Amino acid sequence: MADQKKMVEAVTSMDVDFAKWYTDIVVKAELADYSPVRGCIIFRPYGYAIWENIQKILDKKFKDTGHENVYMPMLIPESLLQKEKDHVEGFAPEVAWVTHGGSEQLTERLCVRPTSETLFCEHYANIVHSYRDLPKLYNQWCSVMRWEKTTRPFLRTSEFLWQEGHTLHETAEEAIAETERMLGVYADLCENHLAIPVLKGIKTDKEKFAGAESTYTIEAMMHDGKALQSGTSHYFGDGFAKAFDITFQGRDNTQQHPHQTSWGASTRLIGALIMTHGDNNGLVLPPDVAPVQIVIIPVAQHKEGVLEAAAGLRDKLSATYRVKLDDSDNSAGWKYAEYEMKGVPLRLELGPRDIAEGQCVLVRRDNRQKYFIKLDELETKIPEILKEYQAALFQKAYDNRATRTHSADNLDDLIRIAGESNCYIKAMWCGDVACEEALKDKAGVSSRCMPFEQETIADTCVCCGKPAKAMVVWGKAY
Repeated sequence: MADQKKMVEAVTSMDVDFAKWYTDIVVKAELADYSPVRGCIIFRPYGYAIWENIQKILDKKFKDTGHENVYMPMLIPESLLQKEKDHVEGFAPEVAWVTHGGSEQLTERLCVRPTSETLFCEHYANIVHSYRDLPKLYNQWCSVMRWEKTTRPFLRTSEFLWQEGHTLHETAEEAIAETERMLGVYADLCENHLAIPVLKGIKTDKEKFAGAESTYTIEAMMHDGKALQSGTSHYFGDGFAKAFDITFQGRDNTQQHPHQTSWGASTRLIGALIMTHGDNNGLVLPPDVAPVQIVIIPVAQHKEGVLEAAAGLRDKLSATYRVKLDDSDNSAGWKYAEYEMKGVPLRLELGPRDIAEGQCVLVRRDNRQKYFIKLDELETKIPEILKEYQAALFQKAYDNRATRTHSADNLDDLIRIAGESNCYIKAMWCGDVACEEALKDKAGVSSRCMPFEQETIADTCVCCGKPAKAMVVWGKAY
């Protein structure tokens, strides 16, 4: 909260320098460190634990929807990458190449995978022969490399961790349904587990994935009003199947090309958590992905019975929650600041007087609200408090987005609104890429998506005045 006493003075205020505030959080909350390789980061245990928790949630959702995990090689032959023209052109500026094996020059360059469509296609061409082999519902957890010009931890790095789903279907209808279903999985993760409201929609042709017929996206608004693309799902049609000669015998005994999808979410979700929920004291983590959900701080721990009672509470609560007991010799004040920085949802304080009265103190990370709770009521009260905490995080983020969402029915208004602050701007568009590029030049905004929930702001394009085809949400983005 803006008016709270700042417990961690070493963090730059987000109102002074948002970018520096973000970097301070990454380093001081021990999420990541910089590596000797440009654009690559070291995931520290706490940061990697957040990713592991996201991964567990998503992996279960994938398996519940019938997907299986596989693993493809890291290196892709150049000839394989070249098979789909639009795809290779889209990734060419970001590809890292392996040219030597030991001291010998390779006869064919190998690219370090920027994504794995071509590898999956080559594999599918070998294993799919009949409609009975479909659908293929595959996912892989891996790292990819894209040689980024400008990098920032989690948000845009040369190497990053992600999952990429790749599915193959008998019909276009099935593939489109899969594309939409997996976007829904990402939206569910963000809204119901990460407490981040998202905007669901379709990318314009200019912004869609290289080689896709259509790209679906979830867009999240960060605390500073900028958008962050937080997950995408792509419908490829049969373009890749034709390029890689993937065919199957259909139900009518004719040779057909299958229809394909891919979808992915990455460790930039950790950046989304920082920039959506964090404050000037550090991280504020939703319970589902917090590495530590409850930290127990023994007060006056040198006094008889305090550490024993605290350890008993840890053992009891650990059956349900991720619990840490900090019995180090650091001061209570240091511990409070440390776990505020790390965004632990609940702090449990227990001292001699609490033990005598059969109670403890619970403190919420988001607003520091204190609860004095009887020890025998903890197991019923903690779920209630965490539910309130989760709802409060989501509502705060939702309110920020609502406050920062505006409409414009003419170019002057759009330019003025974009110049005043970072925000979402709803405005109509004719479908012409020239207008999309003009808005980038004149207002500094890009098309975030054409939302599934369309509105009619005006009848004409905000840029050129021609008849409008869709309402687009525009904004500045990471």
